[in-house]
Amino acid sequence: MFLDGARNDVVRILFFGDIVGKPGRRALKHFLPRLSDTHRADLVIANGENAAGGFGITVDTAREMFDGGVDIITSGNHIWDKREIMEYIDQTPRLLRPANYPDGVPGEGTVTVKTPGGHLISVINLIGRVFMGLFDDPFSRAGEIVSRLSKESRIIIVDFHGEETREKQALGHFLDGSVSAVIGTHTHIQTADERILGGGTAFITDAGMTGPTDSVIGVKKERAVSRFLTSMPQRFDTAKHAVEAQGVLVTIDPKTGKSTDILRFKEKYEEGKP
Repeated sequence: MFLDGARNDVVRILFFGDIVGKPGRRALKHFLPRLSDTHRADLVIANGENAAGGFGITVDTAREMFDGGVDIITSGNHIWDKREIMEYIDQTPRLLRPANYPDGVPGEGTVTVKTPGGHLISVINLIGRVFMGLFDDPFSRAGEIVSRLSKESRIIIVDFHGEETREKQALGHFLDGSVSAVIGTHTHIQTADERILGGGTAFITDAGMTGPTDSVIGVKKERAVSRFLTSMPQRFDTAKHAVEAQGVLVTIDPKTGKSTDILRFKEKYEEGKP
């Protein structure tokens, strides 16, 4: 799956696609230590906005993910589904909400951390507007933020939480050469278009989902199908079967901040198996 032989002159970012419910958290806990150790990850990022029952994130689930080895949790349109997170996010800089929410909402959309190896890495969380809601323009906001963060960090990672493929690809090209990676989230469907753009920015339209794949984007398939058949409200419970951990490993040259490789991963999780 991955190339063997970790190098010390590069920085590696391990990114897990949207964590969905308890099955996703279990898969994350199972695979994160091995993947991080095997590939000597310098930073682990996971999108956690669906970590609590498939919708939103709680204080306990955020702490569980941090305790399990996640360095930074990104999010999206479900960040406020559990009201308790509003106070916690103000106290927890490593839990991000999209930076293009209107001014005045709790939390922050960016964070800069230093790795054990001494590398400064900035992470930006953004959300799309197409089919998503009333948010500030992610393109102009991204430009402003990158201009500011690039004065201290050569390595900048963007989680772009969006529904529309075209919007995600456009942002990737818009930021090409000015950030290290643009990683799409939200659809829970891993795309096969990972690549290094012309300016040295790693890109994938969607990193996928860490959760149950025998489902409709993590929801029990029977309930999702019934919603389409009847147009009646359904309780969207998290499915439990065929759990996978999905995401990407990005390799970056710390001297330039440009990416040299991006590799998808998809690991099947079975209870009780190593």
